[in-house]
Amino acid sequence: MKRRSGFQVMARLIELVKPLSGYMLLAILMGLIGHLCAAFLTIFGGYAVLNALDAKTPFSISALFAGMAMFALLRGVLRYAEQACNHFIAFRLLALIRDKVFRALRRLCPAKLESRDKGDLISVITSDIELLEVFYAHTISPTAIAFAFTLVMCLFIGSYHWALGILALAAYSIVGLVIPLVTSKYSGDSGMKFRSKSGDLSSFVLDSLRGLSETIQYGQGQKRLEVMSRRTGELSQEEERMKRAAGRNMAVTNTVVLAFDLIMLFASALLFQKGTVAFDGVLIPTLALFSSFGPVIALAGLGSTLQNTFAAGNRVLDILDETPTVEEIIGKKEVLFTGASAEHITFSYGEETILSNVSVPIPEHSVIGIIGRSGSGKSTLLKLFMRFWKVQQGSVKLSEIQVEDINTANLREMESFVTQETYLFHDSIRNNLRVAKPDASNAEIEKACRKASVHDFILSLPQGYDTPVGELGSTLSGGERQRLGLARAFLHNAPFLLLDEPTSNLDSLNEAVILKSLHEEREGKTVVLVSHRQSTMRIAGTIYSVENGRMS
Repeated sequence: MKRRSGFQVMARLIELVKPLSGYMLLAILMGLIGHLCAAFLTIFGGYAVLNALDAKTPFSISALFAGMAMFALLRGVLRYAEQACNHFIAFRLLALIRDKVFRALRRLCPAKLESRDKGDLISVITSDIELLEVFYAHTISPTAIAFAFTLVMCLFIGSYHWALGILALAAYSIVGLVIPLVTSKYSGDSGMKFRSKSGDLSSFVLDSLRGLSETIQYGQGQKRLEVMSRRTGELSQEEERMKRAAGRNMAVTNTVVLAFDLIMLFASALLFQKGTVAFDGVLIPTLALFSSFGPVIALAGLGSTLQNTFAAGNRVLDILDETPTVEEIIGKKEVLFTGASAEHITFSYGEETILSNVSVPIPEHSVIGIIGRSGSGKSTLLKLFMRFWKVQQGSVKLSEIQVEDINTANLREMESFVTQETYLFHDSIRNNLRVAKPDASNAEIEKACRKASVHDFILSLPQGYDTPVGELGSTLSGGERQRLGLARAFLHNAPFLLLDEPTSNLDSLNEAVILKSLHEEREGKTVVLVSHRQSTMRIAGTIYSVENGRMS
């Protein structure tokens, strides 16, 4: 994870406001006028007291009461309008950020996401993004409002005496700037620790739910519960530390506010004693300062609150800034499939070499079998043909063109890839199959399922093709899911078919049916069949063996 300062995170998040800058300026203007109305409501009350004491004031008593009524009404209306505008900006920006994050995830997958903790990733795209609402709705415009409001109030108070204006500036600066900075520095990386522990807990809960059957079977429930309780306790401790810091921050802020209120009173009284200011120079500046700390107090609380928000923003920016292992290719000439080849490929995951100087010619309309033990690099070879990973040495070609020079969309059109584990969405069987071809007709779907020897099974279900498969296809067996994966490949109807252990979850009868379909469908197709079963290789014209990353 890249470490960014709070200012760096803030600057990056502010950049995203540009499309809605007009709304932000409107929110700032309404907030400024609203806070001025609240402050001058009290100030006009002071002028009314002066009028009652027959002191000279710039306003009549009727004008003062009319102004106070107008300020009270405007304050309520503008406060609502400001908050509505800020939250409109915040939720629009959250939608924009989610869109950017999902686009980033699409660029990063599958290579950069294979080893990423899924629970932590869910935490980022849900709760972390949601936390940015605090920044967009309660930080940007309040900061601008506090700055403008401070300037206006310092000029107003300073109009009675320059020393009082400087005193007001010192009060606003300490409450709205110094206290948040000190609190932020004192809090350290507590926000990042909290977000990280929250992501870890989400991962553990997701992992526990997925492995619930195994947990029950082997009596590990109590142990999992203890670990979950410990992690929850650690998260609660981090949250408690953050809340204590926020409490101390609020106590210090209120103490400083009270102190400056008293200092203003004593300073103006001293000036009155010296004859430098009249009585109104004591009452009005003191009331003005009393009633005007609202905007800067809002900033004072951000020192601790924003730790969590900036930590969340940092985690979101990590995803947006992550460089994909393979970039999407566009703008190249369209390619028609005329065969494939792997030439002198060497590939490693980190320090572990998986494939070493592997070459496989795959002529058009051939069925190539690749056999070998688990972990020998067979699946990795297919992923390189799919360009899920970038070849480190050697080259992978389709139609005599390196895959790095083929448009990604064009490459996906030419290839169908059936993995060992078929992922099914929480949807109907029909919609899961249409992933391979969104505009497929019912007749095309049924034809593909017949080829995959799964049509009769689907018809035996209560809702047929409209039967929901449950989360992760949990209502189906491994073999049934695998046959639906094959049906997807048949429906996609690509000329280059990559099959990774397509019959590993099937019994001998269903394996024979699938192999018969593959044999019948080889017309116009080029097939690479990966398996550790000798029986699966019966339809292969040429068989290669992979052992310890080497081809024989």
